Amino acid sequence: MMKTSRWASTALLAAIAVLASLSGCGGGGSGAPVFPPPSPPQEVKRLSCDESIKTAFKPDDNTTVLLAKAFKAGDRLKLSGTPDTPAPPVTKVDVCLVKLLVGPGNPGPAGAPSTSAGIGIEVWLPAPSAWNKIVRVFGSGGWAGGAHADMTQIGSRAQFIPALNGGYVISASDHGHSLLNNGSFAMNPDGSINTVLWQDFAERSMHELADKTKALTKAYYGEAQAYAYWDGFSTGGRQGYKIAQKYPSDFDGILAGAPAFNWSKFITAELYPQVLMQRELGAPMAAAKLNFVSGAAVKSCDTLGLGFLLDPLQCRYDPTRDAAVLCSGVAGNGGVTGTSTDAACVSLLEASVVNRIWHGQTASGTAPDPATDNAGSPTLAGADQLWWGLTRGTNLALSLAGSTPFPIATDQVALELQDAAYAGPNFTNAKGNGASKWKTLDYAGLADAYAKGIALQPQFSNINTDDPNLSAARAAGTKILSYHGLADDKIMPQGSINYFTRVAATMGGNAEVQKFNRLFLIPGLAHDSTFANSASVDPATGANLAGRRVPLPQPAGGRDEMFAALRNWVENGEAPTRIDLRSSDGSMSLPLCMYPQMATYSGSGAVTAASSFSCR
Repeated sequence: MMKTSRWASTALLAAIAVLASLSGCGGGGSGAPVFPPPSPPQEVKRLSCDESIKTAFKPDDNTTVLLAKAFKAGDRLKLSGTPDTPAPPVTKVDVCLVKLLVGPGNPGPAGAPSTSAGIGIEVWLPAPSAWNKIVRVFGSGGWAGGAHADMTQIGSRAQFIPALNGGYVISASDHGHSLLNNGSFAMNPDGSINTVLWQDFAERSMHELADKTKALTKAYYGEAQAYAYWDGFSTGGRQGYKIAQKYPSDFDGILAGAPAFNWSKFITAELYPQVLMQRELGAPMAAAKLNFVSGAAVKSCDTLGLGFLLDPLQCRYDPTRDAAVLCSGVAGNGGVTGTSTDAACVSLLEASVVNRIWHGQTASGTAPDPATDNAGSPTLAGADQLWWGLTRGTNLALSLAGSTPFPIATDQVALELQDAAYAGPNFTNAKGNGASKWKTLDYAGLADAYAKGIALQPQFSNINTDDPNLSAARAAGTKILSYHGLADDKIMPQGSINYFTRVAATMGGNAEVQKFNRLFLIPGLAHDSTFANSASVDPATGANLAGRRVPLPQPAGGRDEMFAALRNWVENGEAPTRIDLRSSDGSMSLPLCMYPQMATYSGSGAVTAASSFSCR
C-alpha cells in the first residue's frame, strides 16, 4: 500500500475542510447551491538561483545563504578553488547549488581548530522538470568537516552526484566545522572539551540539515517533497540512528550502513590492536604475516569454497593450534615462542596476538580459547571484555591492525584523556599537539580511556547514540534499514548486532522491531563506502581466495540495492526480507537475509548462485 506522505495528508485534510464549508452555502430562488466565483490561479512564488536567494530565503535568524550557483547539464561541478585533479563530476541535469551557514557556531581565536562560524550545508536542486519529488540527504564519514561553507570549493562527495543526476534533491553538511576528518575541533585551546561543537557534530547538525534542506526545497519548487530520506554510512549511519532517536519525524526513511553508534566504545577499542602489538611485539606485525593468517582463517572456515566467510561469527579458527602457519620449531599452544621474519609463518606469540585482535579489547590484554569464546556472541563475555574485535576473514593488513593506528581512534583517546599528546601528529591544539603518546598506554590505561569515554557522554553530547528505545521513530512511521559488512575492518559488526538485540529486548522482540527497523549483514563487505571488495585474501598474492569478486551492494549511481529496498518499503509498504546481490564481475550472486537469519546453502546447486541459498 502506498504510504501517504505527511505534507500530502495535511493538504488533503485542508481541502476536505474547504469543501465542507462550501457545502453549507446556499441562496437564490431556485434553491440550488450558490458557490462564489473561482479565484484566479495564484502564481507560486519560487526562488531563483541567483543573488536574490540571499534575501528571499531566511528560514530563521541563524541561517545565512552564502552562495547560489547555477550549473547547466554537461557542466563540471566546480567552483573557483576546485582542483582539476581528480576531474570534478559532470551534472546531467540543470542544477542549482545553494550553500548555507547555520550559526551560532563557536567563536574563538582565529585559526584555532575549535573556532567555527557554524554548520556548513550544501543543497543541490535539480531543475524542476528533472526533480523526482524526493529529498535524499547524505551523511558524512569520520569526524566530518569539509568545504561546505567555503564559497570557492565544493564539500559534497563526488559519489553523491549520481543521485542528483537521477532527479533527487541532495544535500550534505560539514556537521559544524571545516577541519576535514580531524578531531582537533572537539578540544578547546586550553585542552578542555569543546561541548558546543561536540553538540553540533553529534546531533544538532543533522536536524538542521534536514530542516533547511526541506525548507529550501519547498521554497525553490513551490511545493514540498513527497518523501525525504537519510542515506548514511559509518558516521553517517550513526547520524541516521541519532535522527531516529532524537528527531524521528525528520525523515520518512533512514538508510544506516555500518553505523558508528557505540562511538566512544568501539573507537577506543579500535586502538587496541596497536596497543597490543606495541606491548607484546614492540611494533606492528608485518602485512605479509597478517595476510597469511587472514587467509588461513578463511581456508579453515570456508566450507563451500567461496573465498570468503558467509558467517565469520561461527568461525573458531585458532592459529596457535595450526601447524601449517606456525614457524618451524614452534610447538604451538604453549610451546616455544620463537620469532621469524618469514612471511609464510608466525611465531606462537604472533599467533596469540592475532587471536586477541579477533577477540577484542579486554582490560587485561588476554583472550579466552576460541574454542570456548570466539567473540561471536551479541553480548560481551564479561567484565574483562570491553568490546569485540575484528572478525576472522577480515583483511587484517588493511585494518586497525595495519602498520599505523587509525587516526580517529588516537584522536578519540586524546579527547577522552583530555590530552592532545595521545593523538597522532595531525591533531593540533594550542596547549600541545599530538605526539603519539598512545604508545605509552598499557591495557589498563586504554581501559581507563574507554571508561572515561562513557563517563563523558554528557559533554560529548551523547555521541554514543546507543539508546535502544526507538518508540518515537516507530510512532512517527519512520522506516529504518540498517546493514553492516561482516568483514568490516574499522567498525566491528557485532556492535550492530548488539544494538539490534538490545532494541528487540526493549521493544517487544524481533518481530515487533522488524515492523520498522531491519538489519542485514553482508558477507565479505569491508569498511569501504565505495563498496570495493577488500575482504579475504590469498596469503601470497592478496587476491580473493576463490578468484572471484564478492557480491556486494552498489551505492548511488550503481544498482543502489539498499536504498531501493528502503524506498520500496516506505513508498509501497513492501518490507525487505531478502535482497539478492550479484558481484561486479557477474561471477556470483548471493542473498542478503534479514537478521537474525543468514544465507544458508541448500545443499545442491552452484555455490555461486543465489538460488542455491535460503535465509534461515
